[in-house]
Amino acid sequence: MLDTTGTLQHVDLDNFTTEAGISLPVRIAYQAWGTYRADNVVLVEHALTGDSDAATWWEGLIGPGLALDTDRYCVVCTNALGGCKGSTGPSSERPNGFWGSQFPALSIRDLVHAEAQALSALGIEQLHAVVGGSMGGARALEWAALYPQRVHAAAVIAVSARASAWQIGIQSAQIAAIEQDPAWRGGDYYRYAAPIEGLKTARRIAHLTYRGELEIDERFGTDAQPGENPLGPYRNPNQRFAVQSYLDYQGNKLCERFDAGSYVILTEALNRHDIGRDRGGLNKALASIEVPIFVVGIDTDILYPYHQQEHISRNVGNLLGMAKVSSPVGHDAFLTETRQMDRILRRFLTLAADLPAEN
Repeated sequence: MLDTTGTLQHVDLDNFTTEAGISLPVRIAYQAWGTYRADNVVLVEHALTGDSDAATWWEGLIGPGLALDTDRYCVVCTNALGGCKGSTGPSSERPNGFWGSQFPALSIRDLVHAEAQALSALGIEQLHAVVGGSMGGARALEWAALYPQRVHAAAVIAVSARASAWQIGIQSAQIAAIEQDPAWRGGDYYRYAAPIEGLKTARRIAHLTYRGELEIDERFGTDAQPGENPLGPYRNPNQRFAVQSYLDYQGNKLCERFDAGSYVILTEALNRHDIGRDRGGLNKALASIEVPIFVVGIDTDILYPYHQQEHISRNVGNLLGMAKVSSPVGHDAFLTETRQMDRILRRFLTLAADLPAEN
């Protein structure tokens, strides 16, 4: 039975099989807010290092009277399979220890299939809307392709229809940073110290793609970190520019809340993202999607440039609408530009409400 109190809950699936044919028991964590009806569920999909607590990481957008109005909708958010916030992932225990290196590789489709099975176990078969940004946007797009009979409309935010070579390259560098940390131990480090230096480096690389170049330069420029001197006669890693200190802070903060094994698994899933795989190619797959799609891009996004959302909008079979977030922040603007996202999500849900009951 669905719990809508906002507390962390779990659904156990005795036998889930990945696309590649690996079967395992999995647990999917979720949180939900509002009063459930069969026709009012809005599924929110988190980004790479997000979790099921969407009311926190999308603060200002979920709650009574807000864009995702919990007086009107039942908002549900799961923690992705492979994650580390309640769902089964590499850090999860099993009878003979931790999953670690024995945890299977996942695709975005695997994440969606596991989530769909968990929702079915909760009695949720119809979704009024699926909304997600970044990795969550990839999941929202796959929901529309995999389960058109269950999805009324989808908002796909700040993502591409497939991983580009640049995205695979930058994300593979992050994976390499973790795997080259001696503490990684081939992924079987859970009884030992975690590979935090590798995870910090991965986060530094990633964070530069999450923020806009203009924002970073305007905030830090070539300033030294207060009390430090990066212009001394010899290079000293303890004497930093302000931007270095900022990236160090971001790396340390992630290590406090996220698992390196989950970071590798979910980043690899993003590398495998391709809506056209086994569907006749990219544009054919997009054209075949019957679910109404609302596309959102960010004008300064380095990681998923706006032209990639334009490509989705030009080729998707049923375009509901398109919106652009204007912000110096870059990719993370879908998380930080609350006022713009409020307006965009309200527009999306208004358009979705006007759709006929059956797509």
